[in-house]
Amino acid sequence: MSEKDPVTELDARYSSEGATARPWEEAAALLAEAELYWLSTVRPDGRPHVTPLIGVWSAGALHFCTGPAERKARNLLANPEVVLTTGANSLGGGFDLVVEGRADPVTDEAGLSRLAGAWVAKYGKDWHFDVREGAFFSEAGGRALVFAVAPRTAFGFTKGEPFGQTRWRFT
Repeated sequence: MSEKDPVTELDARYSSEGATARPWEEAAALLAEAELYWLSTVRPDGRPHVTPLIGVWSAGALHFCTGPAERKARNLLANPEVVLTTGANSLGGGFDLVVEGRADPVTDEAGLSRLAGAWVAKYGKDWHFDVREGAFFSEAGGRALVFAVAPRTAFGFTKGEPFGQTRWRFT
């Protein structure tokens, strides 16, 4: 996957006078730096499922992993469309992000090896994964499937003054 230049728009309906659209590079940097993300999937019966997780931003996509028997993995088998969020848990300041896209499996061992190194670089040696059979493996958790979510649409919510809502559309 490669980073695409999105169409960037400020939604004046939800923005202060004088607010400007935030650049995608700034949003991508926040996605790379965030320690925690919230993943929303849909259960086969249509009910939502939301869970916190860690991840790595690489090559224009947010990557996460999950055990094959976990609820989110089972949901993704039926419907790969997801929403990922991250940001600040305050109203008076910060920058929140919402990323909509499709969770595609990552199975190539070279890519998984690069991602495994990125996990250790970001989260430390406790998050070391071996790569084999198209997945991550760890002594503690066993096999973990890896998914990549390249943004189709993303929203940025600037809080504080001026507040604003930026939308990025990837074509």
